Amino acid sequence: MNGKSQENAPIAEAMRAYAGDGALAFHTPGHKQGLGAHALLRELVTEQGLREEVSLMEELDDLHAPTMCIKEAQELAAALYGADAAWFMVNGTTGAIHAMLMAALRPGDVVLLPRNAHRSMIGGLVLVGAHPVFLQPEIDEELGIAMGLPVETVERAIAEHPEARALAMVSPTYYGVASDLRRIAELLHAHGMLLLVDEAHGAHLRFSEAIPPQALDAGADMAAQSTHKLLGSMTQSSLLLVRGGRVDMERVRSAASLLQTTSPNQLLLASLDIARLQMAEQGDELVGRSVRLAEELREAIHGIEGLDSFGRERMGTPGAFAMDVTKVAVSVRGIGMSGVEAEQLLRHEYKVQCELADAYQVLFILSYADTRREMEYLRDALADMAEKHRKPGYFALRCGMPEIPPLRMPPREAFFSDSRKMLFADSVGRISAEQVMFYPPGIPVICPGECITQECLEYVRGMQALGLKVVGPQDAGLEWIRVLC
Repeated sequence: MNGKSQENAPIAEAMRAYAGDGALAFHTPGHKQGLGAHALLRELVTEQGLREEVSLMEELDDLHAPTMCIKEAQELAAALYGADAAWFMVNGTTGAIHAMLMAALRPGDVVLLPRNAHRSMIGGLVLVGAHPVFLQPEIDEELGIAMGLPVETVERAIAEHPEARALAMVSPTYYGVASDLRRIAELLHAHGMLLLVDEAHGAHLRFSEAIPPQALDAGADMAAQSTHKLLGSMTQSSLLLVRGGRVDMERVRSAASLLQTTSPNQLLLASLDIARLQMAEQGDELVGRSVRLAEELREAIHGIEGLDSFGRERMGTPGAFAMDVTKVAVSVRGIGMSGVEAEQLLRHEYKVQCELADAYQVLFILSYADTRREMEYLRDALADMAEKHRKPGYFALRCGMPEIPPLRMPPREAFFSDSRKMLFADSVGRISAEQVMFYPPGIPVICPGECITQECLEYVRGMQALGLKVVGPQDAGLEWIRVLC
């Protein structure tokens, strides 16, 4: 791929060479290559890992101005993913998204943003000072979730906001639904706009033709991928992939450097390097296996009375272009329980932990690591739960997903404005100074600068009653909320 040999792991190899050189450590980190590490830390990291947990030595390169092993590792990642450049990010895809927005936008720029954008997108707008125009993704009322972004919605937004600099969107969604990125990219580029994609759940897409194409291959200008979510790097490590031409590479470099620590954890960097190596060696085989197992699991679920799992049959509608089948959302409405109840049962009785639970569903990820053993255990646990814990009736919510609240001021302005506490129950009509969401999936119900509506209040209370956890506001119980003075 692009003439680069994928057989090496330059960062990991440089770390091992440094640890084996035997130089006496009079430098950070304080544990001195494990010499002073507590026994619990030794168990967590291993002796060899602690010996290699150093940074800033000359042969280990500099993340902010790489010329050696980090530079080579990033070039190998770019080649594997078909990008013109790749940046290793050690503060998660949140950091990659912030860098992406800061590189592409300037204060006052208008950016199109679907309402199912992750909270990190809103945080990026606060940092940049861009003005969002929120777009409504397709809502599947039966499933109770937001799907993708219809092409027609993008087309209309471009016509109504020709001044917009970019569309920043999520694809695939947490539930595996991909938008028609190719058509969306063509529309945006024809009007001089950028396509920026939160592809946190798409790091594996390039390695199977049975799932949607990755964003860069569909025409995106930049994509932020959570290598740790679906592939084999350590939690908090991600990639920012960039296609040249419409993007200023120096601004990307500068933004990534500004937003990342000057003391990056070398283990995180090495894990990105090794995850890339693993995909180069076995990506097609491993991701292909996860796709086959997920399809088999979904078919088995269809045979369990009261359970269902949506898949490709729901695609082809506006906003639901294609499906990453390795995301298996199991509806438990038919056995009379909420997703939150099912999550608790599965976790404590069956020792199965899902990725997330919403009102109606529990979501499972089958990654490259799963084998038939894990899939069959999950299948049998679901079947047993459906048989033994079925409740009478069909579970339904009293409140639907709210409309997008009116935006009264840009998120950055609201963030820096004076605010005060007031009872959430009395806050309808006031401008929120905080984000309110349920995590996961981390999609804001209320953003800073938006007017709190009765519909939003009722939705939040309904989700809380199910046991879903509020994230964002200072008061996690949301008895009170901060509003602008």
